[in-house]
Amino acid sequence: MRLRNVPRAEGTIQNHPAVIKRPEAQKGCWRQVFGNSKPIHIEIGMGKGRYLLTMASLHPDVNFVGIERYTSVLLRAVEKFDTEEFKMLKNIRFVCMDARDVAEVFAHGEVARIYLNFSDPWPKARHEKRRLTSHEFLERYEQILVPGGTLEFKTDNTELFNFSLEQVKSSSWTLEHYTYDLHHHEIMNEGNVMTEYEEKFSARGNPINKLIAVRK
Repeated sequence: MRLRNVPRAEGTIQNHPAVIKRPEAQKGCWRQVFGNSKPIHIEIGMGKGRYLLTMASLHPDVNFVGIERYTSVLLRAVEKFDTEEFKMLKNIRFVCMDARDVAEVFAHGEVARIYLNFSDPWPKARHEKRRLTSHEFLERYEQILVPGGTLEFKTDNTELFNFSLEQVKSSSWTLEHYTYDLHHHEIMNEGNVMTEYEEKFSARGNPINKLIAVRK
């Protein structure tokens, strides 16, 4: 699906103080970016940002970085950040970048947790390396996560979820928990923050899949 170009997106993002303009220059220095040593959690493909903004509001003891490739989408997250509900948050930053470059932006062991929410399924077999839960991306995550760091993945796409389970199981990661029906799983659904997509898909009766994997 082609994203609609928003003329003001580039200028707004470039001038926003919560957006990191040269993220690769912050590799190994994210504690200085936030001015503290709190653990860092990142969401890759954060969309309009409600999930990450809500998480930042609920967990002031964690620093959050939202990664989004498209300026037109990141604009929505920045505008949401500027609302009365979220504008006082100090523990969140935004980055406009391709997820393939994540190991160029974060140093080894600099990230404690990664969130992937309703990622593009890239359904064609020839595109499977582009899926954010492929072996190729799991290897990138290993480069930035602390030992014992976690990856949390949610999707309503069962085919992508099955692919993701197999990728984790055949890698050096440990599959800690998984479910094909998150909202009816008492333990895994505790404290669950829903994304915009999650609300929409679950309202249609679609079960939500979730896995949690641990880097060894």
